[in-house]
Amino acid sequence: MMKAIWKEVKSEVKKQVPNHSYRMWIEPLGAKNSYNGTLVLTCPNLFFKKRVQDHYADLIRSLVADATGKPCELTLEISGRSAASTCSPELPVQLALPNVAVRPHMGRLLRKHFTFDQFVVGKNNDFAYCAALSLASRQQQQQNTLFLLSKTGLGKSHLSQAAGHHILAEHPTDRVYYITAEDFTNEMIQAFRHGAVDEFKRKYRDGCDVLLLEDIHYLSGKERTQVELSLTLEFLIEARKKIIFSSCYLPGDIPKLNDKLRSCLSSGLISSIEPPDFRTRVRILNKKCRVNGYRVPEDVIDYLAGELTEDVRQLESGVIGITARSSLMGAPITLDLAENVVKNIVRARRNITIDVIKRMVCIQFKISVKDVVSRSRKQCFVRPRQIAMYLSRKYTDSPLQAIGKSFNRYHATALHSIAAVKREMSEKPATKRQVEYLCRKLESGKF
Repeated sequence: MMKAIWKEVKSEVKKQVPNHSYRMWIEPLGAKNSYNGTLVLTCPNLFFKKRVQDHYADLIRSLVADATGKPCELTLEISGRSAASTCSPELPVQLALPNVAVRPHMGRLLRKHFTFDQFVVGKNNDFAYCAALSLASRQQQQQNTLFLLSKTGLGKSHLSQAAGHHILAEHPTDRVYYITAEDFTNEMIQAFRHGAVDEFKRKYRDGCDVLLLEDIHYLSGKERTQVELSLTLEFLIEARKKIIFSSCYLPGDIPKLNDKLRSCLSSGLISSIEPPDFRTRVRILNKKCRVNGYRVPEDVIDYLAGELTEDVRQLESGVIGITARSSLMGAPITLDLAENVVKNIVRARRNITIDVIKRMVCIQFKISVKDVVSRSRKQCFVRPRQIAMYLSRKYTDSPLQAIGKSFNRYHATALHSIAAVKREMSEKPATKRQVEYLCRKLESGKF
């Protein structure tokens, strides 16, 4: 009887939620039993349980009540657990395995808070979220690779690392490698220099279960690295390993990429992340406030969401700015205070153009605009030119083609320049300080 009712309810839920959400969250649920007006459903894991409770429990309760003609409560049990265990605290105790040394990750550390439950889902990123969680949960066995596409600051790194966290939580012995394309390149170069190529190949082909590879566009023009990565990816894909790529550009838009690597990158699911809409921005701000213990009035949240429209990082800057100013000044968080904090950011962003950046950089380096767009390859002109291209990409919506053209260069050169500045900032503190100084000038409107 209950299974028949649950089948009817699932059919109704399917009509009211997107198809991919239904397949991800409703289809795996099973009806276990019913007692004293309570429906007991089973789900795969703790994270799944929390997601269903937060987003679909009210809908399910309402539809069950409609089907049975009486109010209904809902209980979710994790498959394979006893009823007693589901009544225990939310986080289950996991016993340590004897004599097993687990190395949880390789490459860069996964950021602690970059998890699925800390990611705010909206229309702009719903599909990317479901795709990443599906891959991490191994719900779709045929899906082994995912390409996350978005501009900087929209959450592709968060989703990639969240998948790593989820896999390690469910399968602690899996070897998860989280690296950037630059890390991979540098590691390969060091392996060739020190005669450790075979060890390098074994590490990624035999010792990796999940590869999280960021900023794949960095490989533009790096032929030797592309060849080695292509062979590694083919090996991992053939072995049914999990791979998540992330980039600001589609594989077909990355210049100087060999066909074999381009094919590997395009072989799986490609999912883009768009800027969040107003409602999603409000939810992001509320989430940031809850996580950090901030108390921000609703009208201030709405104001920030209406003014800071570019990306998640800008929203974070707004919240940090108003709470810091409130604390330092001993003043309450009001609309007037919020306006003072964000007006310079918004005004500066609206007025920043490639030409503005050119002039500012030329003044800083004491060269002329004619010099920065010239064909000269003198270092005194090349470095300012590269920094100006990097800032143009960071602070304007201009595509690479437009940035390159503005500096009398091809878009491939613009991409190379941006990567070169990022690399130099990570290697040379002086360059990092110099670029950050220029960033502050742009953001303050003092250009």
